[in-house]
Amino acid sequence: MKTTTAALKRLSAATMENRNWLMEQFPPYFFIAMKDEPEAMAMLEREMATLAHNRRLVLSDRDKCLIQALPNVPGSLYDTLRRIPEREISYAMIAHSESPLPGSDRTLEIQRFEFDRKSTKEIQDGGDVVIPAGIRAKVAASLRQNYPDFVMAELDRLLRMLWLNNEKYVRMAWPERVAQVVNLYQKGVKAGGLYLDVEEMEGGRESRIHFAVGNPPQKDFLLQVMEVFNRLDLGVNRAYCLTISNGTHPYFLGTFYVRRRDGHVLSRDSELFSRLKDELCNTQILATTSIAYRDFVTRGTFSGREGSLINAFIAFTHTNLAHNQPDRFGLDDVKSAFFSHPEIALQLAELFAVRFDPAVSERATRYAEKLEETERLVSDYNTGHRYLDEVRRAIFRCCLIFIKHTLKTNFYVLQKQALAFRLDPSYLTELGAEFTSDLPSSLPFRVTFFFSRFGFGYHIGFSDIARGGWRTVIARNGDDFITNANTIFRENFVLAHTQHLKNKDIYEGGSKLVLILDAGDLQRSGERDQEVLRLYKLQYGVANAFLDIFVTDHGVARLPAVVDYYREDEPIELGPDENMHDAMIESIARISKERGYLLGIGIMSSKKVGINHKEFGVTSTGVVRFAEITMADLGIDMVHDAFSVKFTGGPNGDVAGNAMRIMLERYPRMQIRLILDGTAALFDPQGARHGELSRIILKEDLDGFNPQALHQGGFMLFRSGSKTEGLKTLYRKVTMGADGLSEQWISIDEFSREFGDLVFTTEADLFIPGGGRPETIDAGNWERFFLPDGTPSARAIIEGANSFITPQARALLQKRGVIIMRDASANKCGVISSSYEIIANLLMKDSEFLAEKEEYVAGVISILEKRAADEARLILKRHRESPALACTEISDAISTEINGHYARLFRFFQGRPELLAQAPFRRVILAHLPALVAEKALYRRRIATLPQKYLCAILAAELGSSMVYRGNQETEFEDILRLHIDRNFAA
Repeated sequence: MKTTTAALKRLSAATMENRNWLMEQFPPYFFIAMKDEPEAMAMLEREMATLAHNRRLVLSDRDKCLIQALPNVPGSLYDTLRRIPEREISYAMIAHSESPLPGSDRTLEIQRFEFDRKSTKEIQDGGDVVIPAGIRAKVAASLRQNYPDFVMAELDRLLRMLWLNNEKYVRMAWPERVAQVVNLYQKGVKAGGLYLDVEEMEGGRESRIHFAVGNPPQKDFLLQVMEVFNRLDLGVNRAYCLTISNGTHPYFLGTFYVRRRDGHVLSRDSELFSRLKDELCNTQILATTSIAYRDFVTRGTFSGREGSLINAFIAFTHTNLAHNQPDRFGLDDVKSAFFSHPEIALQLAELFAVRFDPAVSERATRYAEKLEETERLVSDYNTGHRYLDEVRRAIFRCCLIFIKHTLKTNFYVLQKQALAFRLDPSYLTELGAEFTSDLPSSLPFRVTFFFSRFGFGYHIGFSDIARGGWRTVIARNGDDFITNANTIFRENFVLAHTQHLKNKDIYEGGSKLVLILDAGDLQRSGERDQEVLRLYKLQYGVANAFLDIFVTDHGVARLPAVVDYYREDEPIELGPDENMHDAMIESIARISKERGYLLGIGIMSSKKVGINHKEFGVTSTGVVRFAEITMADLGIDMVHDAFSVKFTGGPNGDVAGNAMRIMLERYPRMQIRLILDGTAALFDPQGARHGELSRIILKEDLDGFNPQALHQGGFMLFRSGSKTEGLKTLYRKVTMGADGLSEQWISIDEFSREFGDLVFTTEADLFIPGGGRPETIDAGNWERFFLPDGTPSARAIIEGANSFITPQARALLQKRGVIIMRDASANKCGVISSSYEIIANLLMKDSEFLAEKEEYVAGVISILEKRAADEARLILKRHRESPALACTEISDAISTEINGHYARLFRFFQGRPELLAQAPFRRVILAHLPALVAEKALYRRRIATLPQKYLCAILAAELGSSMVYRGNQETEFEDILRLHIDRNFAA
């Protein structure tokens, strides 16, 4: 079909009309931003009229770019974003015409999306770049004029980062726009990764929203942000959003030009802006995959804030009820209770608000009324389905107990990335034995619940001053998540209680922080590379939530948004554990100091300005000392005699790796017959060759061991490097025979069976579980530890890993003659070292510690050797005196004795603080500390500056432990009698 000249003229005229209309309707920056897409603009000018009867006009659709024009209707952008959730947006621009399209009552909307995210590695490897001098000068001038508080010293670094992420943007954008972006990034970093502000634009009803988020939720984050604007009846007139990498993680930088659909102005002090702030910040916590969001928030039944709180209610009630009764209180059962009755969920949320919203007036009266109303609603719950009603009443009652016993929370802190709830532990008593009978009988001192978009967990502590590790369990599929969620509370409780027994020699009681990270969707979508980003998001958010409630002034939470019913300082020390990386250790210490926590960088151990457990092998120092003394009691001198040992935990792990290192250095006749780690298993009947093992110790996992070094009869099973044949996954096994190595590929069933059997069937004199999951040996499999002739596969077990053997299995193994030195004794030296690290942080400047580190650490290791030897000898002495008592029972008894003394002494010294400065008590404090502190007057003088609670605790710890390790009960009783007679019966 030929186009006539007249038609061409008409087409040309229409195109010119469209071009002129566009020039009138869009701001100059729009045309600058589209300058690199001339074909798209030409199509828009030519085909704009087709939008009168089409829903959209696609101007460009390439692998890394999508541009389209469409009539603007409420939620149009939201609808587009729902169509592209699987693509990671690096740049988004949204623009609207001022007036309706010709012949329409709708304005024109242009959407441009780019999908060209740079990876962290690309930014790290970016090398030197040269920013054109003209661009830099104009950006700098704009920053000085518009953002006088911008730290200009960071300009070159930030421009370089932006250039590496999106060179085209820096080249094409107005300098004012680039200045706005780098300023927004700097403000986001300064605010801790979450920043929000609004500007009212001159001469109109439009407001400009600035929103920066560090390490944002991936994929659908912009969609969730737009859903917030849409739900609050805010039309987005223009938007410019960049997602960049800072070399560590992504950063979202968004500027939105919005108008209220009711015609009013979105002012900074308006109620609507307050709601917007809350909802946008809440995107960090409210998962778009949750039922609360999908079925209730997006439909207006819940606000975003209520959706997050109800999700937290679900996680808390499930984890507190399921560990004892997983079949009755599964996750789906708990969700069903809340979502089948949203009116009850909202009633509980309202009760929580009356108790904790800082804006509530006449709180006590209103709370009492609302509590009575809610308790009646829960107790009267009855749908006629008896079993289901009982289950749901228990769930709602647990949630009610949670609200009543929470003492402070950061829920109403605006800029947060996780939730924290500090509870009075007496809530466990109110829950009742039906739900707590599987827990140790001791009541903790505190329980703190944390909830985040990607996970949740608890910090449980058994003392006012408490310390213990922070571990994050990564659930890589749905079964992992459900299994760990069912048991996380009990596992955490047991670990914290064990830690409390272990901490008997130091001034801190025991605690543990355990989180679950839900990473199942990353596994399913093949995005394992994002797992670390999600891990950091969870840990960073929880660390800040922790500080939100525990940073205090004179005992009261510093943030005014935290309603504090507890009102005391709480010195809580953390340490690295499973999946806690060095970068996060340093970050947590830094933000603790920046935010003014009373411990400063002392919140976290194993820092650069500290004693890294793996570097110095502090935990293994105690494990090996326990092994030496225990084996000597069995007639084996490890230094001179030949002996055999088996390990769980690999050569690159902290506990097992350092234990192997120390033992290879000290015991030339040792045979390591078995090693198991997450990557491989090694069995060698003559012991792994020392030279090859030394090559990989603390450098590589076990799969780095060269199988050529095996002795005849030895073999390795490799978990890493599996392959798939059809539907089967196969694993490699290599065996050393008389003719050399042979290789075979075995099924997952064969692999699992062989791998799992080795720890039970391998014969050795000594077994050191230095890694592996808790409860590997339990009441159902302990008998497999014995050989066909009835002898144990190892005569002694020194527990380097926590809870590797269950209490029931320990008791049964010991009745059959196995000597077990339990975790609370054998691996206590790691936490003792961390205690002295915190003391150093409180007594020494960073520069002083780094200068004196070698001498200070030597003093600490000397203390560790002594503490381990004191307890090992006392356990064996008492066992010889009372053979019917198992060593683990004696260990528990020693811990209980020392902790009992500690508690009484701590209360005594808190009531008599004047004693702290007196000479006898000062001698005790000095005896507790490493030699360097006692020897140098500078540090001795600073002892008086320690918090009073710490001085009381140090005295209580040193006296309490010495009374047990070095005491003689008959002599001490005689001394007490003589003193009593002298005071009360005159000569």
